[in-house]
Amino acid sequence: MRELSLNVMDLAQNSISAGASLVTVAVEEDLGADTLSISISDNGKGMSPEQVEHVTDPFFTTRTTRSVGLGVPLFKMEAEMTGGSFSIHSVLGEGTTTAAVFKPSSVDMIPLGDINGTVSMLVLMNPDLDFVFTRKLRLENGEEREFALRTLELREVLGEDVPLNAPDVTQWVNEYLAENTAELLGGAET
Repeated sequence: MRELSLNVMDLAQNSISAGASLVTVAVEEDLGADTLSISISDNGKGMSPEQVEHVTDPFFTTRTTRSVGLGVPLFKMEAEMTGGSFSIHSVLGEGTTTAAVFKPSSVDMIPLGDINGTVSMLVLMNPDLDFVFTRKLRLENGEEREFALRTLELREVLGEDVPLNAPDVTQWVNEYLAENTAELLGGAET
């Protein structure tokens, strides 16, 4: 994949296919440690230990529509190519957490891409599910900045009559993500 945000979309779609009602996406950048960490967690059906053992094999998939599953193997490969790491933890009936740490200074680092667009699209296309998106930045001087978007909180404010994919809500989500990202990254070398 050409952008990490596309990996996030693919892994979040895996979560949705696994019956998750809550998907959490966390993006953390530490400028001093030269790391970019991305994790996707869900409360879906989870996987057996045997499935977890084989999930990084591109020729293993739980899908019946095709015989190849590239999302997890690519995410793992992209992290490891930068000198980073990959992990997956899953419990049947509880859910799955997939996490990767990247080294942004590596020549093999691909761009994060439009992570805000990915999150917005996930909410727009899955208005009945809940998403939590957190973005955190740790500057070299130790200062930390972060923000979060929680659709459960949006539901509480909007009430049950306004769906999360209503045009006004989508516009607000896009503006919220853009404004908070600009504030988060303001003055930071990324």
